Amino acid sequence: MRTRAARTALRTVGGLALVAVLGYLFYLGSQDVAAKSPAPAVPAAVGAAGAPAARPDSFAAIVEAVKPAVVNISTTQAVERRGPRGADPYREFFERYFGEGVPREEPRQSLGSGLIVEPEGYVLTNNHVIEGARVITVRLSDDEEYEARVVGRDPRTDLALLKIQGRRRFTAVRLGDSDALRVGDWVVAIGNPFGLEHTVTAGIVSAKGRVIGAGPYDDFIQTDAAINPGNSGGPLFNTRGEVVGINSAIFSQSGGSVGIGFAIPANLARELIPQLKARGRVSRGWLGVAIAPVTPETARKLGVPAARGALVAELAPGGPAAAAGLQPGDVIVAFEGRPIRRADELPRLTARAPVGAAVELRLLRARKELAVKVTLGELREQR
Repeated sequence: MRTRAARTALRTVGGLALVAVLGYLFYLGSQDVAAKSPAPAVPAAVGAAGAPAARPDSFAAIVEAVKPAVVNISTTQAVERRGPRGADPYREFFERYFGEGVPREEPRQSLGSGLIVEPEGYVLTNNHVIEGARVITVRLSDDEEYEARVVGRDPRTDLALLKIQGRRRFTAVRLGDSDALRVGDWVVAIGNPFGLEHTVTAGIVSAKGRVIGAGPYDDFIQTDAAINPGNSGGPLFNTRGEVVGINSAIFSQSGGSVGIGFAIPANLARELIPQLKARGRVSRGWLGVAIAPVTPETARKLGVPAARGALVAELAPGGPAAAAGLQPGDVIVAFEGRPIRRADELPRLTARAPVGAAVELRLLRARKELAVKVTLGELREQR
């Protein structure tokens, strides 16, 4: 029997259809918030060294500094629709003589968020915010609007880079070190939820390295800062005003925030921006293996000392791994000296390596550890 938690839906939070805005606002407005009593005072937390933990009294200074670099994104897409019988006076004529209804393209508008990453007007957002858009409009915090064009997209990580069509210098964000984040650190999200421009919410880092089934390179930051439809592509800041994540998805049954949001780490975005800017896409290393996790039962059967690493389940014929002599049943335990604890770590490490690089894999085969050199190919979308 499935539990209630198992039925929870994972939703991307960009591309909010404008037609749904009033309905969502009505739903949120119906909640009884006046009856809640104020929270009791909580003494300041004490860190391991005995010093009070850092907790700002207000996020106002951070918000004032970074707000000009956060943008609201609206897109217009053409959706082909076929109206019901009787809706078009010419429909029956075309059906009779051409055998089908008359297709009609109707514009659909969506909302999302973004962050200016370079003063020349380069904007980072989620791919799902702008995918299929014919017109992209960027609105700044001072209410100025500009059209923008797509410079590059990477559906595998759900990132996209835009260029504002305006001749001026823009305020840009600073990308921080997302690896330095600790669970429990304060973070601030700014975005365009439900079309409510430049909304600010705050929370903490709830977890790191989350795999949520969004793609092969899942490595999400989880936060309880309120993230809702329209927040997608917007920044997640640390208390120094640095971007540490790009808000992308939520777990929700209602479609609104329940305190479980996910952001793409800033360090991943930093690696991809130069490629998106230079070539419009991302080039990734390719190993040519299908992998599976090493469970305790699998480890016992293979004689592996611990349930760690990535089990080679299948090899791509003629692929780099096959050419290097890897075999089904091998367990890859290290990539270029970096230990692999879970199977999902291998695709991320491989993707970050340069195409054509000769990398060393350490693997377990027949209870023995081997070192194998593999020359990486290039991952292509059709594979």
